[in-house]
Formats: sequence, structure tokens, C-alpha cells
Amino acid sequence: MKFSPLRTTLVLLVTLFGLLFASPNFLPKDFVDSLPDWLPKQTMVLGLDLQGGSHLLLEVDREGIVTERLRDLRRDARNVLASDNGIGNLITTDEASASIAIELTDPAQKAAAQTAIETLQNTLSDSLFAGIGVNELSFGEAADGKLTITLTEDGISQRMSSLVAQSIEVIRSRIDELGTTEPTIQRQGDTRVLVQVPGFEDSDRLKAIISQTARLTFHMVYPGMTATQAEAQGLPAGTMIVPSQDGGSELLYEDVAIGGESLVDAQPSYDQQRAMPVVSFRFDTRGAITFGQITAANVGQRFAIVLDNQVITAPVIQQPITGGSGQISGSFTTASANDLAVLLRAGALPATLDIVEERSVGPSLGADSVRGGVTAGVIGGISTVLFMLIAYGTFGVFANIALILNVGMVIGTLSLLGATLTLPGIAGIVLTMGMAVDANVLIFERIREEKAAGRSNIQSIQSGFSNAMSAILDSNVTTFIAAVVLFFLGSGPVQGFAVTLAIGIITTLFTAYFVTLMIVTRWYDWVRPKTLKVQLMRLVPDDTTIPFMSWRKIAIVASIVLSLASIGWFGIHGLNLGIDFKGGTSIEVQHQGGPADTGLIRSALSELNLGDVQVQGFGTPEDVLIRIELQEGGPEAQQAAVEQVREALAAENYEIRRTEAVSGTVSSELAWSSTIGLSLAILAILIYLWFRFEWQFAVGAVVSTLHDVIMTLGFFAVTGIEFNQSSIAAILTIVGYSLNDTVVVYDRVREFMGKYRKVPVVDLLNRAINSTLSRTVLTGPTTLLALLALAVFGGEIIQSFVLSMIFGVLIGTYSSIFIAAPILVNLGLKERGDQKATPTGSVDSPAV
Repeated sequence: MKFSPLRTTLVLLVTLFGLLFASPNFLPKDFVDSLPDWLPKQTMVLGLDLQGGSHLLLEVDREGIVTERLRDLRRDARNVLASDNGIGNLITTDEASASIAIELTDPAQKAAAQTAIETLQNTLSDSLFAGIGVNELSFGEAADGKLTITLTEDGISQRMSSLVAQSIEVIRSRIDELGTTEPTIQRQGDTRVLVQVPGFEDSDRLKAIISQTARLTFHMVYPGMTATQAEAQGLPAGTMIVPSQDGGSELLYEDVAIGGESLVDAQPSYDQQRAMPVVSFRFDTRGAITFGQITAANVGQRFAIVLDNQVITAPVIQQPITGGSGQISGSFTTASANDLAVLLRAGALPATLDIVEERSVGPSLGADSVRGGVTAGVIGGISTVLFMLIAYGTFGVFANIALILNVGMVIGTLSLLGATLTLPGIAGIVLTMGMAVDANVLIFERIREEKAAGRSNIQSIQSGFSNAMSAILDSNVTTFIAAVVLFFLGSGPVQGFAVTLAIGIITTLFTAYFVTLMIVTRWYDWVRPKTLKVQLMRLVPDDTTIPFMSWRKIAIVASIVLSLASIGWFGIHGLNLGIDFKGGTSIEVQHQGGPADTGLIRSALSELNLGDVQVQGFGTPEDVLIRIELQEGGPEAQQAAVEQVREALAAENYEIRRTEAVSGTVSSELAWSSTIGLSLAILAILIYLWFRFEWQFAVGAVVSTLHDVIMTLGFFAVTGIEFNQSSIAAILTIVGYSLNDTVVVYDRVREFMGKYRKVPVVDLLNRAINSTLSRTVLTGPTTLLALLALAVFGGEIIQSFVLSMIFGVLIGTYSSIFIAAPILVNLGLKERGDQKATPTGSVDSPAV
């Protein structure tokens, strides 16, 4: 009860700093920019779902890397054998086994050939263990006597990992050239790159800029033979056939005469003589000399400019070009010439990147999401504040002050970290309100109980805070574990929700104990009330003795029947899986001229031959959601399908507001990682509860949690609500919320086991549940009010998340009373009457 000046100062400083960092989010930008530099100006970054933009997950093309590396290896082997050692050979490639086979014209030279090709061994550095290398090649001999060189799995993986790191830098340079702000470019695993560009509306252009390899090379055209003749007669040694932009093909030398890495500048320009857009380029000094030498030695020969394995142009060298500059001409528009210049300036990607996941949100949908999320947050906050005022009066004012400070500190922390605020993140803030209220309700109810037990005002306040903290800590730690697992499991908006939830838990613990305690103690010092009236309106009478345990058998039987029914329905009908889990494309469109015509859309899309296409109303009468099944042909086919739909609907005055495309690889990985993540979360919570309670409590908590998960899956299966990545977030949050309720009951059971050592377990459980019933009746409605506000105003995007959360709150409250508590009897929890009483300072002190 005594706050030292130092403690008071620290609490005030932490709170004020939180509010200070939150303030730029609520002030005009011009005013914030005019403030001194030492004041915080960082605001929360709005996610793609709130301001629009594009999200791309790109994966290095393993097949392309293997093909290109084998081609280089074949050329190097030919050179080292024929040129350096004079050994005749014939080399064939087997891409399936990632190897080349060398047939010698003189088998007697096998030993010399073996020694020569082993000099091609390349040791790649292993990023995990500094100084330890990975051999890229393995050498052997086939059954028919041919020498073989095979790319090792470790070598391929290491090369892919290295190429991802290089690709990130190239992508960053390209996006910086576009002038966009605050892009997110980060590595995901060894083979993928995540790119998020908020506010960039032209997702098609972004995909073209990012995913195009832009590898520019110059090759001499093979003289005296066309590509058609080469296909009929056989390729001359050291040559290759490359398609050209005009639809034909060219026979080129494999050796790169000069590469795009020698470029120092590329700019879009206009050729006045030919009246067409071109791209002017300039080499560095070394490249200019090489370019001059090549053109001087090949006057009259054709020189091909190749971009991404396509001949752009192949002019005849009229004279030596010694200035180190030139032009690339082709069928360019002004925009495409500008984009090519951007690509060449930023440099070529070291490998082909396939788009395996795409999510884009239009600015209009982002604005609607902001409006709906803020409205839901305000309504949820106001309803929570009013509910606490009605229930607790003066103490409700204290709780609301702590609640406002709590939300302010969450926003301040998110701003300080530069975190991205997403729509599920707003849901996390709204949920934090319910958790903060729950902590204060636990404290106030304990104060009221201590006062009813005959303690003085000061003793009641002090004991109420100290005795409530055990339940508050345990219940919030279990939810925090779920949030941590969710962060590592999810991506994008789900991670945003996890971060917000985790920060909310930490600030809730701080405000519940330090801020609320300081407010209450200061108020008591100033007012010195003769009577301590904690609760203004009593919803549950003090003498409530509902015989919950007498219904336990009926409840358990009913739960078993419903659980089996949920499993059966799930097994027969399955879930309405979203594209997150089964792959495919989801496109949200809005008609600009009134209600949408789903029949017209179905008719237009049925002619595109895209397989299973589902068209359904979504939200307002103007909105329609289109789902397209996973296309055969990989990511390129998936992207082509999106373009077909876009073109088909453009003529009908439909605006595309949101696009999500997920490959089969990503969806299967997400399903597997979700299963593992959910299992790890439950295991981690089990271990924590095992340490904090006896083993019966830990097992009981996990059984009731599994019950809630099964029932929630049954809810998804029966209602047909789409099951997507946000649904996993909802299930893990339900796990946390359900355990929150369960731990509150268990904490009281543990306390009563120390106080009433000879009371039968059944009676003790009844007493524990009834003693926490007031908290349940108060906390449940406040959380439901916040969730209902989200369900009405939060928009369709998070509707499945919110509806499952509402169901989870109800089923979690039920299971904490009728599953978690009764199972303790079945697990053999015994009363403590046979144990020797331990002397304590007070009969009301909880067992530790």
C-alpha cells in the first residue's frame, strides 16, 4: 500500500513514455513534423489490409538453378578437357539426376580426364558454421564407363540460400527505384523472399518489376546456319537456340561475350530516326573496353542482345563501338522502356523467382477496413467503459482509467517498435480491452471478498491485489504462450495480431498491478472512506450456491456426444477450406454501378476454362467473392488465371478490391505448420501448468482445451464458415481465453484446498466455481460486447475470425465450469483432510 517516491516515479515514467510514443498517431502529421527532433514522431505502420498494397512471397526456382548450373558445368567440363588437356569428349545432361555424363573418345585417357574434371570442384561456404565448406560436386563413374559429375543436395541448397540473399538486395534496389515508401523485404527460410509494399496500387507492375530476372547478356550469333537448320542437323558444339521477341529463334554461341553486370547506367530514351522508345545503356570502363574489342573483331557479324533467355534484338555490327554505350531497341512502349531501365539499373536477379503467394488489397477496401476497425474499437471500448461504470461505480472509474492507459501503452509500444497495424491487430487491441477488464474484475472481486471476510479497508485492498495476482499471472502467461506460437506460426496479419496480443498481455499485467494499485491507494489516502463499496451493482449474490457438480455427469456425457458429433461431421463433410489451405485464388470485386450480378459473372468466367469457379455474394450487395481452384502449371498458370478474370470483369465495370493467390506448396506447408504449432502451444501450456499446479490440473486444463478445439472445429464444419489462416489464430486465441477461465477456477480450487482441508472435493469445487462466478458473469459480457462490435463493423475479412471467437468465448466459459473442474474428481484429486495442517499466518492465506 505504500508507494515509495521512486516506485511512483517509475510507474508514472513508464506510463507517460507509453502515451508519449502513442501521441503521434492521434495528432496531425504537419504538427508532428514541426515538433523538435528529440520528441517521438514514429507512428504505427498500417498494414496492407488497412491502406492497400501488395504482398508477394517469391521462391527461388530450384529447377532453373539446376538447369543453369548444369549448363555452366557442361561448358566448364568441355573447356577443361578439350581446351586445357586435349581430351576428346561427348557430354550429355540428365537434369532429373542433376548430373552430366562424359563419354571419352579415347577411354585410355580416363584417369587424366578424372583428374582434370576434379579441378572443377567448388566449395561453398556454409552460413551455419563459419569456415566450414560444402562441396558442390560429387564425381563418379557410371555402369557404362562414362564419367559423371553430380550436383550435391547440400551444394544446391547452399547455392539457393546464397542466391536468396543476393535477390533481396536486387529487389530492394528495384523497389527503391519505384519511389515507394516503407517496403518490407525479408527472407523466409532458405528459398523464399517476402515482399510487402503498402500503398502501391499497381500490383501487376510490381510483380513484373520484382519477379523478372532481368539478366542481360550479349552473345555472338552463330554464322552460316539458322536455328531451324541447327534443329534439323544437330547443334554445333558450344551453341544454343534462344527464342526471339518476334516469335522466331536464333542460334547463338553459349559463351557470354559480355554480361549485364558491366552496366553502370540504363535510361529510357527515344530514337528520333526510328520514332520508337528505346533503352540507352552505358558500360563501365572495363566493359567498354571489352565491348569495343568484340565489336571491332566482328564487324559484319550479328550481335544478339538477350534478356531473360529471349533475344530482344540481333543487329549487324556495322563498325567498332568504342564509346562504351549503346541502345536496346524492340517492341517497347514508353512505360515498358522505363521499367526495363529500372530493372537494368538495379541489376539482374541471380535466379528466377516464382510467385507462390500473392495478396493485394485496393485502397478503397483498405479505407473501408480502417473505418470499420476504428468504429468497432470505439464501440467496443465505450461499451466496456459503460459496463464497468455500471458494475463498479468509483472502482469502475479506476478500471477505465487503467484501461485507457493500457490501450495507449499498447499503441505506444507498437509505434516504438515500428510494428505494422493490421485489421486482426485492431481485433487484438479490442481483445486486450476485455483482458484488461478481466484483470481488474479479478482484483476488485478479491477486494470485495476480503472485505466481506471481516478485514479492514487497507487489508482488503492489499490482500485483494496480492491474492488476485496469482490467477492474473497464470491466466495471462498461458495466453502469452499461445501468442508466441502464433507469431512464429503465422505470417502477415496473423503475426500482427500475435504481436498486438502479446504486447497487450504485458501492458495488462503492468497496468493491473502497478497503475490500478497506485490509483486506488492514492484515492484511499485522499478520501479515507469509512466504508469500502467496491461493487455498485451486484450481478451474482454472495450466498450463491449453485450445485454445478451435481450436473457434471450430464454435462460430460453431453460434451462427449457433441464432441463425437463434431468429429463425425468434420470427418464426413470436412471444412470449408480457404485458399490458405488448399491453394487457389480468391478475388473480391465490387460493382461500381449498383448491385452485383453474380449470374453474369459466372457466365463470363465459365468461358475461361479455369476449372471450379465459385461466385458468391460478399458483404454488401455490390461485393462479390470469386474463388478459383488451383491451376495446373504452377504459379505462372495461377497468375495468368487472375489476369483472365481481371480482363473479363473490367468491361463489366467491376473493381478488383482484393486478390489472394496461394500455391499448393505454400498451402500444404501451412496446414502442416498449423498442426505442429497448435500441438506445441498445447504442450507448452501443459508444461507450464504442470509446474504451477499439480498434474491433475495440467491434464484437466489440456482435456478441456482439446474439448474446446474439437467443438470449434465442429462449429466451422457445421456452419460452413471459411477456415483460413485467421481461423488458426482464432483457435489459438480461444485456447488462451479458455485457459484463462480455467486457470481462474483452478487457482481458487488450489487456494481452497489449503483453506478447507476436510471439505469433500465435490463441495470444494462447487464453492470455488461459485466464488468466481461473479467474475465470469462480468468478464464474459465485456469480451462479447467487444467481439460483437467487431462482427458488425469489422468487415467481412475478419468475420470468420470474430464469429469463431464469439463461439469460443461461450464454449470456453462452459468448459471451465463443466469440463475442467469435474475432471479433477475423475483424475483422483483428493481433499487434504488426511494431511497434517501447516501453520500459516492467516486462515485466509492461499496455499503457495
